[in-house]
Amino acid sequence: MGKRDDLIARYATDIQDKLGQSPDMDLLTKVTIGCGPSIYKDDASTVASSDEAELERIKTSYLMNKLGLADGPALMEAIHAVIDAYGRSNRNKYRAVVYYMLCRHFGKEAVYR
Repeated sequence: MGKRDDLIARYATDIQDKLGQSPDMDLLTKVTIGCGPSIYKDDASTVASSDEAELERIKTSYLMNKLGLADGPALMEAIHAVIDAYGRSNRNKYRAVVYYMLCRHFGKEAVYR
């Protein structure tokens, strides 16, 4: 297995263990690939949930630009709901997992099909 496959397996374990869900491996793989090279960089591969500027970037770059959602309070509410479910005290909130959960939350899986 390559490094990306190892990371996808780690993300799937996080989804199972920390979120109590069975991951859709096809969607998780596509979301991970969509994250690009950021998954290989320690700082960029995780989400700093206490950094409001980073959460705003997720809203703008991912939810609005990638998933095509309209701006509104529901976007930030969803980000906070995913962070809460993942565990605010959890130091390693992987970006690919957060994006995967947001994609599922909004039912935008078709973006990756």
